[in-house]
Amino acid sequence: MVPDFDPVNWIKMFKKGYFWDAYFRTSGMAFISTVVTSVLAFPCAYGLAFKVSANIRRWSVFFLIIPFFTSYLVRVYSWQVILGAKGVVNGFIGYLGLGPYVMLNNPFGTIVGYLTLCLPLVVVLQLMSLASIDQRLVEAARNLGCGKIRTVFSVIIPLAKIGLIIGAVFCFILSFGDFVSPYYLGGSKPPTLSILIIDTTKSGQQWPRAAVVALTMIVTLLVVAFAAVNAAYRRPK
Repeated sequence: MVPDFDPVNWIKMFKKGYFWDAYFRTSGMAFISTVVTSVLAFPCAYGLAFKVSANIRRWSVFFLIIPFFTSYLVRVYSWQVILGAKGVVNGFIGYLGLGPYVMLNNPFGTIVGYLTLCLPLVVVLQLMSLASIDQRLVEAARNLGCGKIRTVFSVIIPLAKIGLIIGAVFCFILSFGDFVSPYYLGGSKPPTLSILIIDTTKSGQQWPRAAVVALTMIVTLLVVAFAAVNAAYRRPK
C-alpha cells in the first residue's frame, strides 16, 4: 500500500456492481428509516409540546434520553428476543392464530434497529422546535376557522420546519452509517456500505478499497447535510 491518492482503487470500486447495489440499498433503507421515524416521532412530539404540562414534558424528555445511557448493541440484541421466531411478538400473535412471522435477518429487522437508534433523538429534536412555537399563532389560526388538521399542516409544521428537517437529517446520517442493526438484525446479507467496508478489509486486506467506500459515504452525508440545512433555513419567497 502507498500512502497517496491512487485513482485505480476508485475506478475498481466504482466499476463493481455490488458496490452500487450496496450504495443504493443503504441510501434507500436510510431514507425509509428517516420517513418512518419522522412520521412516528411527530405525534409524540406534538402531544408533548401542546397536550401535556411542562412537568410531564420534562420527565418525558428525561425518559427519552435514558436509552442513550445504555449500549446501543445491548438494545439491538434485546430485539432478537422480542422479534425472534419464538420471541415475544410471535408468541403473542400465536395466541390469535397468526404467525409466526419472520422479523429478523431481513430489512424489517434493520428498520426496527434504526428506529431504536434514532426515534428518541428525533422526538427530542422535534419537541424542541414545536415547543418554541408561539401559541398565539395557533390560536389565531383556529379563530380564523382552521380545523385541527389544517392548523397542523398550515401553521405548526411550517413554523417547526427547522427542527423537523434537522431531526430528519440526523436520522438519515445515523441510519446511513450504522453497522450494528443491518448486521445483527438484518442478517448482514445483502450488505450495506458499512458491512461492505468490513467485508472488503477481510477479503485480502483491501484497505484502500475500503477507504473508497468510507469516503464515498462521508461525501454523501456531507451533501445530504448541506442540502438539508439549506432547505431548513431557506426563507420562503
